[in-house]
Amino acid sequence: MKQQRAWVRMPSGKRLDLLNPTPFDWDDADLALGLARTYRWGGHSAWPLPLSVAQHSITVMHLQRAQLGGRIDPLLELRELLHDAEEGLLGFDALSVIKPFLGEGFRALSKRLEHVVFLRYGLPSWTAADHARHKRADRLAAASEAVHVAGWSRDEVRRTLKIRAAVLQDDPLAAVYGGRPWEPWPPALSCERFLAELERLAGLVREGEHA
Repeated sequence: MKQQRAWVRMPSGKRLDLLNPTPFDWDDADLALGLARTYRWGGHSAWPLPLSVAQHSITVMHLQRAQLGGRIDPLLELRELLHDAEEGLLGFDALSVIKPFLGEGFRALSKRLEHVVFLRYGLPSWTAADHARHKRADRLAAASEAVHVAGWSRDEVRRTLKIRAAVLQDDPLAAVYGGRPWEPWPPALSCERFLAELERLAGLVREGEHA
């Protein structure tokens, strides 16, 4: 039986086999661009542009930092930034409610990609407590995006989408980057800002290892 492969050629020239990935199959800029071109909410948006997974990931990172009082280990902050990294390699962010219909094969594929991301960046596995804190930040971002980006009402977020988290009024990224609150960034800008955060945190992790 012929061995199956699903090749993706990266902008750097590297090649990733989605069915048999390794931690050496992309560079940081490839990942940043993939996440900047992968969209949340099925690509739907009340704005002229959809919201990228890259921008969402930075939002969750800032929310987690605030949740911990501004003090977070760089390695754990890096894990927050990369919590959806496999979606950038796959180029697809499935709506949560359809994931069960995609089946066990899709779940295994996603977990395999997540595993090689964790290996490449030396990320620790989630503890139950860490993952619970992460999900609080992730759901807070999701509820807020649903209203301010996708155009759902607050009542619809709770009753239709079944997201019980609060809806933020203030965009945590506006205080950092400026611009119109909750406006999705263009892909090139999302890529640039995500890559800058990735390189910053990776550098802090390396410094800590050699301290």
